[in-house]
Amino acid sequence: MIEVKNIYFKYAKEFVQKNTSFSVSKGEKIALFGVNGSGKTSLLKLLDGLIFPQKGEILFEGQKLTKQSLKDKDFRKEFRTSVGLLFQNPDIMLFNPSVYEELSFGLKQLQHRNLDEKINYWAEKLNLSGLLDKSPVKLSGGEKQRIALASILILEPKLLLLDEPFSSLDPRATGWLIDFLNSLDSTLIMALHNMELAREIAERVIVLSENHEIIYDGDINDFANNKEELVKAGLWHRHSGKEPHFHNF
Repeated sequence: MIEVKNIYFKYAKEFVQKNTSFSVSKGEKIALFGVNGSGKTSLLKLLDGLIFPQKGEILFEGQKLTKQSLKDKDFRKEFRTSVGLLFQNPDIMLFNPSVYEELSFGLKQLQHRNLDEKINYWAEKLNLSGLLDKSPVKLSGGEKQRIALASILILEPKLLLLDEPFSSLDPRATGWLIDFLNSLDSTLIMALHNMELAREIAERVIVLSENHEIIYDGDINDFANNKEELVKAGLWHRHSGKEPHFHNF
């Protein structure tokens, strides 16, 4: 589905991706880990075609993802409906006066028919049916998260990119979202801080170092049980006089 080949990306003079390579197959659920500043969010933006590498290439279903390729109307429509990115802060994704209009926005851009049918279906799946007439800005963080997620899922993407999807959720909402994500057929790549949450959803983990390079790509349980790899990744630390433990980065 996605191939990332030796990409480099930098803001100004600082690289946030260095020689990054991996591939993603249909149906995979992948957790993306790394200390703060390792480049997780930038990598998700690269995969979503919001920014582009200065070197190397990203291919979506065999076609290069570039500024130029996204100018092609047919490819742009296919890519934008196939790949969806949920930002860590849902407020930056919500700009319509009502929840109904948030959910209908993408469908209208695609001139989709039967708006009510699609909106009611996804509103029910994400427990939003009673909020369709409400203003998103007046709702809770968890409700905003579900609205932002619904606005992506309503386009039925093949690949779902999630940037810290649990950061604004309480334990009850976290449990609901875990079950919901596990029920989806979409391919998932999730930037996370919590290893135990990741193990409930993902089979594979990609770990970025503080030098912005991939230092592990493989089975998530093997990684979580390997103290040497955890220390190398900065996810395991021994405090003086205490047992070592996970850091949730």
